[in-house]
Amino acid sequence: MMDCFTKLKELIENVVLADIEDQIDEIFEQVTKDKNNKEKYQEELNDLQEMRAEFNEILNEIASKTLAKDECKELYEEIFEMISTDDEDELVK
Repeated sequence: MMDCFTKLKELIENVVLADIEDQIDEIFEQVTKDKNNKEKYQEELNDLQEMRAEFNEILNEIASKTLAKDECKELYEEIFEMISTDDEDELVK
């Protein structure tokens, strides 16, 4: 069985960061289409870039073995729940 650190690392790398990158790409597409209103997308872009940095920091903590096991479990559960909720919301649309 995979340990928490491996599962969390894979979840972040394969799902979370991929989703964030997709959202960033979508914003850049919107900016390209709506060049006159770049500013309205800036806050969302900043938030996504901040989230990406935070998840990369978690990956760094996993790699350097400084992330506590209980924190790993808590993060995994929160992220998994967040993703599951987002998936349910997509099904409703």
